[in-house]
Amino acid sequence: MAQNYRVLLYYQYVPIENGAEFAQKHLNACKAIGLKGRILVADEGINGTVSGTLAQTNAYIEMMKADVRFATTMFKIDEAADNAFKKMHVRYRPELVNLGLEDDINPLELTGTYLEPQDFRKAMLDENTVVIDARNDYEYDLGHFRGAIRPDIRNFRELPQWIRDNKEQFMKKRVLTYCTGGIRCEKFSGWLVREGFKDVGQLHGGIATYGKDPEVQGDLWDGQMYVFDSRIAVPINHKEHVIVGRDWFDGTPCERYINCANPECNRQILASEENEDKYLGGCSAECRTHPYNRYVAAHHLTADETANRLEEISVH
Repeated sequence: MAQNYRVLLYYQYVPIENGAEFAQKHLNACKAIGLKGRILVADEGINGTVSGTLAQTNAYIEMMKADVRFATTMFKIDEAADNAFKKMHVRYRPELVNLGLEDDINPLELTGTYLEPQDFRKAMLDENTVVIDARNDYEYDLGHFRGAIRPDIRNFRELPQWIRDNKEQFMKKRVLTYCTGGIRCEKFSGWLVREGFKDVGQLHGGIATYGKDPEVQGDLWDGQMYVFDSRIAVPINHKEHVIVGRDWFDGTPCERYINCANPECNRQILASEENEDKYLGGCSAECRTHPYNRYVAAHHLTADETANRLEEISVH
């Protein structure tokens, strides 16, 4: 399949004055280029994923590099068959990532040691090292580094408290952390240093960079990397592919994500097409019987048809 599009993933911690005004001007510039994607702007910097043709993405990179604030920005580039987004959004936010801290971390002043892919791989093999995934649970469940710890959290801002609750088992270890493109680890690794951890390393450029290193080739990564665009999943390990995702309903290997059909739940779960149909897209009995179940509405199921499906589930 022809790869006519590219996806750019990037961030830059750098002071941006009048962030809201910058965001509006940046949106206009992106639309003029013809890009689509999602960009967050804050007083502390910029974080984005955008997609477009080769010419469009090159024009965007050139525009960014021409601004001294973004001259050193690292762009992670993926080839794609289609545009990864339908629209272009640039939004102003108080901060790029929310770690839930009263006294926030400034990565320009404090952060963990950057480790390039080869060094990160070598460090993972050290028996005195622990690797902590800094992403959300559903991201980990699709793919993660072999042996990495899955914090019992639902979102990033819960991570500090989880670390405090489990601090004793990590304090005497070398701690490595990683995330998709690296932005969450900038603050998280800095917070770990501030908390007293002595040896903290973060994967420079995130998982997205690790998979592109010609020597590492994604080694020691199992599953796929979750991405926040229409692709959902991206391969990382180019030596072997090990499926770690498990179907929500029957535990069989699965790498297909859906949102729970109950709009008030909307939980992301791994499910085969067969099980999505069987369980009406609902992650629980409550969600399957919800009056606004999207699966039921999309498939125009009558009340009797829905009742029959639910009865079949209960019988089995």
